[in-house]
Amino acid sequence: MAHGLEAIDWQAPWLAPLATIGQQAGAMAAGSVSVSDALNQSALQGGNSQKNVPVKFVPQSQLPAGQAYEDFIFKTGQVPTRDNLHDFFNGLAWIHFPLTKKRLNQLQAEQIEEVGIGPKRGAVRDALTVFDENAAFLQAPQPLWDALAAKDWQKLFVTLRPMWQDAQLVLFGHALLEKLVYPRKAVTAHVYQAEPATDSIASIGRLDDWVAADLSVQKLATKPFAHLPVLGVPGWWAQNEAAGFYDDTSVFRVKKYP
Repeated sequence: MAHGLEAIDWQAPWLAPLATIGQQAGAMAAGSVSVSDALNQSALQGGNSQKNVPVKFVPQSQLPAGQAYEDFIFKTGQVPTRDNLHDFFNGLAWIHFPLTKKRLNQLQAEQIEEVGIGPKRGAVRDALTVFDENAAFLQAPQPLWDALAAKDWQKLFVTLRPMWQDAQLVLFGHALLEKLVYPRKAVTAHVYQAEPATDSIASIGRLDDWVAADLSVQKLATKPFAHLPVLGVPGWWAQNEAAGFYDDTSVFRVKKYP
């Protein structure tokens, strides 16, 4: 089995959007099938979005020495994949959010074409990488977003706690999902405000459509993220029901103003 997949708890609430396809792919990788082959077989089912997955997963050895990972994906439509948790969750992101992943790859490739490959990625590529690795999408009533942006944790999670019934937080970043295989209170997402809540919570497919259309270098340059310790979400971790859970300022930090 690929290292670490046996530790995934598919009953964890943050994995619900990925669980059906993820369990299937994980079960295949439990045998003699590589993660890349397991993902390719699962991709044929289209994930929750019911869209064609625009890439093929290949062993990491297919990536030529000296070629940037994102550039290789853009030019070949192939995703180098190792037999580990990190690349497994990356593959699940491609299957469930194909348009968003394709848009991120396009923006990365454009940056590589424009500025080349240097010792540092640069501000734009850094922002794209943060999004790819650690983003989560929040569809919620505006008061929840305002409280999150202000880091008003008591308002967000205590006063407005009932309002979370009308919200949806979907984890996208594969490094974020990897970290949550071993949950820790401090695991924090870069939250991107998704399509405002209307009459219903968006499906994964609709979220993918909206985020892919919304993503741009110009928007990412504004650092449109709010930091959220995800295990504070009501219903996601039993410990956050305890009094004083949100008083831990080493995790739920106070907003710093100029």
